[in-house]
Amino acid sequence: MKSARLATGQVSLTIIMSSNKFELISQNRPGGDQPQAIRELVSGLKKGFRDQTLLGVTGSGKTFTIANVIAEIQKPTLVIAHNKTLAAQLTNEFRELFPHNSVNYFVSYYDYYQPEAYIPTSDTYIDKEALINDEIDKLRHAATMALLTRRDVIVVASVSCIYGLGAPAAYAQNIFHFKVGDKIDRKTFARKLVELQFTRTNADLKRSTYRLRGDHWEIMPPDRETVYDFELSGGVINAIYEVDPVRGYVIGDQKKGVTVAKKKMASNGMDPVAGFRPGKTPTLAEIYIAPAKHFITEEPERERAIKVIQQELKDQLALFDKEKKFLEAERLERRTKFDLAMMREVGYCHGIENYSRHLSGRAAGEPPETLLDYFSAKNNLGGVKNEKISNGDFLTIIDESHMTVPQLQGMFNGDASRKKTLIEYGFRLPSAADNRPLRFPEFEARIGQTIYTSATPGPYELKRSNPSTGKGQIVQQVIRPTGLVDPKITIRPARGQIDDLIPRIKERIAKKERVLVTTLTKQMAEDLTTFLSEGGQIRGDEKNLTAEKSIGQSIQLTKDQHKDERIKVAYLHSDVKTLDRIKILTDLRKGKIEVLVGVNLLREGLDLPEVSLVAILDADKEGFLRSETSLVQTIGRAARNSEGEVLMYADHITGSIDRAVKETERRRKIQLAYNKKHGITPKTIIRKISSILPDVDAVLALEMKPVPKSKTALKELIAEKEREMRTAAKHLDFELAGILRDEIRELAKKVEK
Repeated sequence: MKSARLATGQVSLTIIMSSNKFELISQNRPGGDQPQAIRELVSGLKKGFRDQTLLGVTGSGKTFTIANVIAEIQKPTLVIAHNKTLAAQLTNEFRELFPHNSVNYFVSYYDYYQPEAYIPTSDTYIDKEALINDEIDKLRHAATMALLTRRDVIVVASVSCIYGLGAPAAYAQNIFHFKVGDKIDRKTFARKLVELQFTRTNADLKRSTYRLRGDHWEIMPPDRETVYDFELSGGVINAIYEVDPVRGYVIGDQKKGVTVAKKKMASNGMDPVAGFRPGKTPTLAEIYIAPAKHFITEEPERERAIKVIQQELKDQLALFDKEKKFLEAERLERRTKFDLAMMREVGYCHGIENYSRHLSGRAAGEPPETLLDYFSAKNNLGGVKNEKISNGDFLTIIDESHMTVPQLQGMFNGDASRKKTLIEYGFRLPSAADNRPLRFPEFEARIGQTIYTSATPGPYELKRSNPSTGKGQIVQQVIRPTGLVDPKITIRPARGQIDDLIPRIKERIAKKERVLVTTLTKQMAEDLTTFLSEGGQIRGDEKNLTAEKSIGQSIQLTKDQHKDERIKVAYLHSDVKTLDRIKILTDLRKGKIEVLVGVNLLREGLDLPEVSLVAILDADKEGFLRSETSLVQTIGRAARNSEGEVLMYADHITGSIDRAVKETERRRKIQLAYNKKHGITPKTIIRKISSILPDVDAVLALEMKPVPKSKTALKELIAEKEREMRTAAKHLDFELAGILRDEIRELAKKVEK
């Protein structure tokens, strides 16, 4: 680690990497195709294969297979997922499998982000707006800190991993290393903390803040909510105390809660508010504290950057004058000079990331440094190359690659188009174009050996993993450990599809099973939900209509003698709020809802073993929602139930339907033959319903509480909501944590009145 001595203001830094090994802990053992897949993937990595694809069917345990590969290879691992929700799910799964290793979550820390843009046709300028999620920022710091200090690291990231991040060399050089016996000069210590964007406070400590009180100096690092209290004597550290700011001096089992901690403290004659007592609070021999921000530019570098920015401004103004773009010239000069003045005075300006090329000293067109650079030692951290990790000496897993790879490929072009307009019309200097995500070839150059996982791999990964190249392989994982087979597929005419579907739904309901129905539009999903909730009665003259016509014309229902046949149904699409979506999925599993109607949210990532029937309406409407990939993924939703069946409603067989059906039948034959050979009887997966979101009922009950009038009761409610917020954040459900955070702020305003 880095050693920091602040007696004379000089910082001495030395990297020492932890050599912990990955330890996979699970009661389960590989089954089905998993043992063979693990052997083949590990063998491919040892042979030096650059690209491999794990073609694993839904429910075959691809994550468990990858975990076994990581444990065997013992390399730092980057897992890339195509959205925050899936990344959170994978993080929790890996944390359960590797409880003694460092598993981290790295996604965009914006709750809300409106990028800067200009629309020439309407002369509309849109300023950047952003709301940063403090909890995610903490986890991002934890990820980078772990990568610089240990090898047993898994980072589960979104495409945020290809966007600019502070240089790892500068970040590492400014990591504080304190140990008992170190000499520290108070003035130099405080100045250095401020330079690294820590904030001094006399109130409660929060992340990236510090407090100096006589011979007790306290810091809360940016990557964890723990207070480190330094006890000094004559400028020498006598002791370092580790204090939990919420639960007092007890740092042990988090499950015991605040109340237990307070009782324990009280029994020892301690005041819980006081935080710690010598002899009772845990002490450490040494600690490491990361800088408060990833982007670090010290004063000499900032002054150099300002001079370069001034020269670029001069050149661009000359170009605008030559082209007679006087409005653009005035606009650019006014804005840039204001930004430079802010940088000189406070070291920061709004939109400072647009000057990142100059601040980091990069050449024009040179790619930004990203999370990928933290996996590599090519930056020669601390001036001494770290031999523990060489460039590319880490494993990359691209999860649901058919979705993630196109996302990675498209990030640069979307950003470049917006920046080009801003530069052309004088809102930004040309160097702003270098504040960008990596181009896809740049991304490829920065990763090492890669495994793509998907039930429906895309053309890119299939080409890269083609065995004929001698540099890759495609590993199939078709047999599930549970013995479950892919669902059988029945194709029915689209004409009269609703009339055909209703009795099939009722058959499943009678067996206490659940049904998913996929439509083409949100409006169809909502109309069909209303229709089914009224019993699904169709008038005689409407029985031959297609779904679009019958639903779109708002079928008039007969409601009298069929009230007892009403179906418990709900719809699910992108307009449904997070908390409502969680509740709907939980109610579906519990049986409070029997049928779930959706558009495109019934594909990757839904684990619903109670679902035995999936109905795909208008399956012959070729397009994104009815492509081969979409159909195979949707078919997979019925693969966790032994009675699984898929109904496709189509008047003609499209190429996508034909390929999806053939692939499913191919897998079924392999699975059925394996079960017959080994005497396996498939059984539906039994999974706890609470797995969708822990304590969701408790959170909902808390939401329904009336707002008290007394300040004491308000403070108690705020404390309760804060605990729920932290629990949600711990489970990586930041949308729910954000809702609770906003409510806490509103309640706090009432306390202040």
